[in-house]
Amino acid sequence: MRTDTVLKVEAIDLLLKTFGVLETERFITSIKSNNFDYTEWQKTLWNDKSVEELHKMATEFEENKYRKSI
Repeated sequence: MRTDTVLKVEAIDLLLKTFGVLETERFITSIKSNNFDYTEWQKTLWNDKSVEELHKMATEFEENKYRKSI
């Protein structure tokens, strides 16, 4: 299991690779300024997706992650 510090560093690295500096800053600012509650957000995040759709999304994500690492 990763420490909190390692988790934060890896998460910021992913955000930077995905969004770049400006969009990462905007994302972090939006979470901090809106009293973002991750647990509440997760409760409704996938309400519009079926189990099959979620499985497909997860499979595609893993396949893409694997391809990028090669």
